[in-house]
Amino acid sequence: MFRDRLDAAERLAERLAYLKGSNPLVLAIPRGGVPMGRYLADALEGELDVVLVRKIRAPGSPEFAIGAISEDGTMKLDEAASHFAQIAVEREAEQQRKLLQQRRQRYSPVRPPIPPESRVVVIIDDGSATGATMEAALQTLHGRASRLVAALGVASPSAVTRLEAIADEVVCLDVPQRFMAVGQFYIDFGQVEEEEVIELLGE
Repeated sequence: MFRDRLDAAERLAERLAYLKGSNPLVLAIPRGGVPMGRYLADALEGELDVVLVRKIRAPGSPEFAIGAISEDGTMKLDEAASHFAQIAVEREAEQQRKLLQQRRQRYSPVRPPIPPESRVVVIIDDGSATGATMEAALQTLHGRASRLVAALGVASPSAVTRLEAIADEVVCLDVPQRFMAVGQFYIDFGQVEEEEVIELLGE
């Protein structure tokens, strides 16, 4: 159990201490990953930015991810998506794409996107049940960064396996066999508000 996201970020900073001095670019997945990313970027003497991806939720089951979409429109659907009506999945994907566009409009004035080319990039999030969102983030950066590291507080075994296929390194603090939701592994898992994200990006 982690006390909160900061507790997880502190432990990840210890695991990734070898990156200090390499000016890593820490890309946080909003919103929960941003407070963790702020701490990690400061601890590693790097820079903080966001990578905008969203999970595609199963129609009628919003906690269940059936894929993910990035702000450039790249979408990857899991096999589970085939069990739902195509029009419902497309409607959900379009909703998430619009949300990503809105977020970029809000974030850009305080944090214009930082080019990741030829840099060590650490993508951070509080956790992952399926790996879909983190995988989409990694794919967005694939071929652009010199090294891609996925950093997570907690993830399911299947998610870690999925991410190891695309990241140069996966650092996950806890990989429990029984995994229901990310929040069950945090004592304090309060929602991170947009105002906090903007404030952290502007620091």
